[in-house]
Amino acid sequence: MIGIIDYGMGNLYSVSKALERMNYEYVISDSPAVLNKTKGLILPGVGSFKDAMSILNETGLTSYIKETVATGKPLLGICLGMQLLFEKSEENGLTEGLGFLKGEVIRFPGETPSGELYKVPHMGWNELNIQANSPLLASIDQGHVYFVHSYYVNTEDKDVVLASSSYDVEVPAVVGDGQVFGTQFHPEKSSDIGLTILKNYAAVVEGR
Repeated sequence: MIGIIDYGMGNLYSVSKALERMNYEYVISDSPAVLNKTKGLILPGVGSFKDAMSILNETGLTSYIKETVATGKPLLGICLGMQLLFEKSEENGLTEGLGFLKGEVIRFPGETPSGELYKVPHMGWNELNIQANSPLLASIDQGHVYFVHSYYVNTEDKDVVLASSSYDVEVPAVVGDGQVFGTQFHPEKSSDIGLTILKNYAAVVEGR
């Protein structure tokens, strides 16, 4: 069973419906006692990094997530949830993240080096470029996935970037280190590729 962490800023409905289509058992909760009964966690997210971390800190979920990941339980962050896995974000003032992965979340500049303007947020389907082997990307060679975001991860640790997508800059689209994974796009809204990624994550969880 997978536990979807409910902290009031997640795309709970679409993620849970995707797991239902896979016939995979899940629970949505903000209770560590309930989440402890699961084999793996999903940290969804929509909205502001600063607001999300404030809620996680105030509810004690930050400590819970860190302690649980330290035991080896798998964690998948989705969209904002992926960004929260990193060290910090500049959104609405510098804010410390969960710090599982090295890097900073920064805003798309909205302008190319040559002065050409482009739309922010990055919204819509974009090609996924596989960078490294990972169980999360098993049986996926290429394809398009669905993004909605104004901020992206800037990291010098290229080993954690499993797949990228280009939107003026190279955007880390899938990240991972050990049992911690993240997708900047919404796998639950990304058709067959997205469902494959969720199935692969479920396999990681079951294989623990």
